[in-house]
Amino acid sequence: MKRPLALVVDDEPDIRELLAITLQRMDIDTRTCGDIAAAKAALRGGDFQLCLTDMRLPDGDGLDLVAWMQASGLRTPVAVITAHGNVETAVRALKSGAFDFISKPLDLGNLRRLVANALRLASPAPTDGAGQVQLLGDSAPMQQLRELIARVARSQAPVHITGESGTGKELVARMIHQQGARADGPFVPVNCGAIPGELMESEFFGHRKGSFTGALSDKPGLCQSADGGTLFLDEIAELPLPMQVKLLRVIQEKAIRPVGQPQEVAVDLRILSATHKDLRALVAAGQFREDLYYRINVIELRVPPLRERGADIALLSHHLLERQAQLLGVPVPGLEPAAAARLAAYAFPGNVRELENIIERAMALSAGGDILAGDIQIHEGASPVPAATPADLETRIDSVQREAIQKALEANRYNKTAAARQLGITLRALRYRMAKLGME
Repeated sequence: MKRPLALVVDDEPDIRELLAITLQRMDIDTRTCGDIAAAKAALRGGDFQLCLTDMRLPDGDGLDLVAWMQASGLRTPVAVITAHGNVETAVRALKSGAFDFISKPLDLGNLRRLVANALRLASPAPTDGAGQVQLLGDSAPMQQLRELIARVARSQAPVHITGESGTGKELVARMIHQQGARADGPFVPVNCGAIPGELMESEFFGHRKGSFTGALSDKPGLCQSADGGTLFLDEIAELPLPMQVKLLRVIQEKAIRPVGQPQEVAVDLRILSATHKDLRALVAAGQFREDLYYRINVIELRVPPLRERGADIALLSHHLLERQAQLLGVPVPGLEPAAAARLAAYAFPGNVRELENIIERAMALSAGGDILAGDIQIHEGASPVPAATPADLETRIDSVQREAIQKALEANRYNKTAAARQLGITLRALRYRMAKLGME
């Protein structure tokens, strides 16, 4: 089997030799050169699976080589060697299209991880598509979004995903993970607003036994759980300022310090983040650190709201009907033209999540067969996340279903199979409904 080939660009012979020896021990052949001109000549004539370049070179800047590779259409992953602590240079490199960066003095463990990720990206493992998430929609905004996802997936740069609530920001993050070099690693989603402030450091970085009252054993944190994969920080705007400082250090140093442990632990993870809030406004108001904002926002992806992709509403509706019918164990209903028109005319302030709720209510209200216009219950003028009240339609539907299921169970001495038969639904649908209504 042919060994991978890497190009090392550095004007210091000692660094070139160190990198060549390290790569050789990883069964990677290496070619070296000392300036940009020689690197360009080598890249034109060779099939490289990785390029490592220093920043300062006799005839230019390492970022010039990165930009040239991008302009030339070369898909070789390129990583930049930066001075220790030079975060601005690292961010510039990632924005220019570099796959990743590594700081001097070189940490051989970090270098090996970087190289392994680059080789996985250069030779992605075959997949049958099982378990792969996908964004549905043929509209121009969705086609553009899928193209951007494919491009940013090739990088290790932090990506910040923006968009209104309900647009599918976590789905976008999962696609970036699955299409990138870390697809075989874990994907760890975290809702930053759901972790109590006093527990946040322990949850993120873990703790050692006895480090505080109640710490009865060592516990790994979310960052350790995402080691080798992706950490997705949803609603990152909810992070308190002290935690923002600690997260910034994780991104810059690629290391964490568990609570109660004196030394840091190296972690190899890619950070993706998302929020529906305007981080720029929060930075201006002093509620979000400017340095962290620029560090997580190396690449920004905007997920369009549903009202900007109206051509996709019919496709999404049919997909949601199929999924709901499968859960209930019933035939897939059609969507009457008047019902489809009613959906197409609505602005969906709650986006795809709201459409999903509307479809679920429509199937609960329908008398069987196709979904009619009258089954489409839309609250015009309602906020995207309406306050729950006893009079809410969904609450009333749940109440009616709970009562009907309870009566059927009592009439059949709690024999679920017989109760499902009496209700005219499958046993699987009955179990699903009972679980959803908290009746188990």
